[in-house]
Amino acid sequence: MSKQNSVPNRTYKSTIFIRLMEDKRKLLEVYNAVSGNHYTDPELLTINTLENAIYMSIKNDVSFLIDSRLYLYEHQSTYSPNLPLRMLLYLGDLYAGMTENENLYGRKLVKIPPPQFLIFYNGQEELPDQRTLRLSDMYAAEETEHKLELEAVMLNINAGHNPELLETCSVLWEYAEYTARVRKYARELPVEDAVENAIVECIEEGILEDFLRKNRAEAKNMSIYEYNQEKHLRQEREASWEEGREAGIREGREAGIREGHESGISESRRQTAINLSKMGMDVEKIARAVEASVEEVQTWLADGDVRK
Repeated sequence: MSKQNSVPNRTYKSTIFIRLMEDKRKLLEVYNAVSGNHYTDPELLTINTLENAIYMSIKNDVSFLIDSRLYLYEHQSTYSPNLPLRMLLYLGDLYAGMTENENLYGRKLVKIPPPQFLIFYNGQEELPDQRTLRLSDMYAAEETEHKLELEAVMLNINAGHNPELLETCSVLWEYAEYTARVRKYARELPVEDAVENAIVECIEEGILEDFLRKNRAEAKNMSIYEYNQEKHLRQEREASWEEGREAGIREGREAGIREGHESGISESRRQTAINLSKMGMDVEKIARAVEASVEEVQTWLADGDVRK
């Protein structure tokens, strides 16, 4: 088998997280942990994950019905502010499937389950325990009232984050622990060897033991793919940040020259901060990149919103 170290295929979506959530018992454990419920019968869940979403030629990670509500779960190893839009597209496909035999032009009201959106993040970029992503943040025009909103809660499941959740939910803790060990070994070994070491170690310690024993070859291939994809996307993002930083510096210098005073340096830092924020970088990292205080960056970003 050839080594899988090329640019990842973006349409390939089979991951260990998805495979774990195909087990209703594990999915119910995750649902109970994040919802605070204590259901014991996995058959209460009806899994309806899309097989092939029409807009992006990929399927969503996990979707299911319980208590007359629809839940969409996504796993992310690289942060993307565009997830609310992707989830909206998934939701449209799911509702279309649920109502295909209903008369949507009739007088009888068609009932649909209200949706909930959750993202499980375990990437290497440092992010807070919880963050809410909103569809309205993507709107190109400012509105006093949004006619369409979608809120997705992102939970950081890396070690050291959301300890109560990981203590409550063993499958999330085990998944995060396995991923952390792959990354640890990959700092010193080729990714294939790193994954093999992590699998052996986790089986010995009872971490995802049943899954890794039954699906060892598939798990290894998926882990190699996931690691390479995460590395590739991280490198792409770092390159984009650098391009944005350089573009901001150039624009700032040009602005300073046009205005005929020495504000070019200050303006370049401000423009760089705005560019990096548009690319999804958090305020603390922006402050380090442009050598400014967090408070100064926040002022620049707020001022940038006003100038739109």
